[in-house]
Amino acid sequence: MSVRDLIPWGRDNGNRPPALYRDDQHNPVFSLHREVNRLFDDMYRSFDSLGSLPPFNGGWPKVEVSETAGDIKVTAEIPGMEEKDLEILLDGDTLTLRGEKRAESENKERQFSERYYGRFERHIPLGYEVEQDKIDARFRNGVLTVVLPKSERAQSQVKRIAIKH
Repeated sequence: MSVRDLIPWGRDNGNRPPALYRDDQHNPVFSLHREVNRLFDDMYRSFDSLGSLPPFNGGWPKVEVSETAGDIKVTAEIPGMEEKDLEILLDGDTLTLRGEKRAESENKERQFSERYYGRFERHIPLGYEVEQDKIDARFRNGVLTVVLPKSERAQSQVKRIAIKH
């Protein structure tokens, strides 16, 4: 007796593997495979509604947003760039940081690089109306700091709620 005789679907008699080993509805491996495919399909379907895939730049530059009663402060780490390569825009209650980081040299012999080069754009929703003429932006040592004073109306909309026992 050969090993082939022990495997029922390995013989040339037309037998096929049982349904459990094919695409059976109850097989956990195939169920997982279908779910992962469904997740990717749903993700790409949502990108189709945007018209094209958004750039996956990993959320660069990294930002920190803090808020006080009177203003919103946005700090972004943008090392290796100059002020002239940055653009800051305010559209309604969304702050946009744009720029382009260029390579210092055309090194054709470079084999490996983990440095980031290229265009970036970050949209930061503020959630408040700000006084546009009093915005202060500073760039020093690779750190961009933008202070956006809240409008009087935005400050008056904050309501403290008392906690009852």
